[in-house]
Amino acid sequence: MKLLCIDGGGIRGIFAIAILQALEEEVGYPVGELFDVVAGTSTGAIIAASVSLNKNMKEVYASYKHYGDKIFTRQAKVGLFKSVYSDRSLRHLLKTAFGEVEMKDIRKPLLIPAVDITHGKPFIHRSNYGHPETEDLSIKLWDAVLSSCSAPVYFPPNKIGDQYLSIDGGLWANNPSLVGLTEAIHFFQKGMTEINILSLGTGLQNIDFANDKDKYWGINQWLPFHIPSMKVTPKLLDLALHLSSESVSYHCQLLLRHQYLRINEELGEEVPFDEIKYMDVLSELGRSVFQKQKGEILSFIRK
Repeated sequence: MKLLCIDGGGIRGIFAIAILQALEEEVGYPVGELFDVVAGTSTGAIIAASVSLNKNMKEVYASYKHYGDKIFTRQAKVGLFKSVYSDRSLRHLLKTAFGEVEMKDIRKPLLIPAVDITHGKPFIHRSNYGHPETEDLSIKLWDAVLSSCSAPVYFPPNKIGDQYLSIDGGLWANNPSLVGLTEAIHFFQKGMTEINILSLGTGLQNIDFANDKDKYWGINQWLPFHIPSMKVTPKLLDLALHLSSESVSYHCQLLLRHQYLRINEELGEEVPFDEIKYMDVLSELGRSVFQKQKGEILSFIRK
């Protein structure tokens, strides 16, 4: 069984899209046909949902480029009294991309981690493949994806009907590889030797928490406020997502060894998840990484 698992990371999702676009160009057909199960968190949920519908990665890339600056237009400088960003443009992007498709319409196993903050528990939106814990297949795909994208402070929680509020699945599964591994073992009844996971990161930031002489750390150290741009860097959230992804990657590599292929790359600097000016750089880096590891990637998917 082959699984594709895509990390969260905001605009850095461009990196993963570029890799998949290059792979699609190499094989000559939609990447969704290469995998049995697809999982994605936050920005990875947008990509994974697109893969599950066999959407062209070139089209997904164009959507990110078109909507990026609209999604990350600030409505609040700091986000103390309301979310930094409205979800209006993100919602529009997802509705445009996925239309009226409901989870029940998707036969390919699709896993979208989110957080049910109303009941204080992790949650997985699943497509229509028979899992007994799948509760509501009438939910729109765009709604499920939006749930996984709603980063706290930066976007408002997503309201799922009158049932609960949902936020970013990256808080517990920014790298959804363990979610996919668990599904393969417990639902699909696969042994460890039958499971192969291609895991795509969104770039490894150099998140710098310098040894500050000020012993009284506060919000300005965790979420630095920049003058004159009046912009807050999401350093604490980026750190939490980074640690979540890398710890999952570490454990999956121990469990699956050569059956787990993690594709990621050092960015060499801080690239906050809301910094749209890096889109072209991230795209070029993704294509470069694919070319560098093309033999390994193609060998992996042809197992």
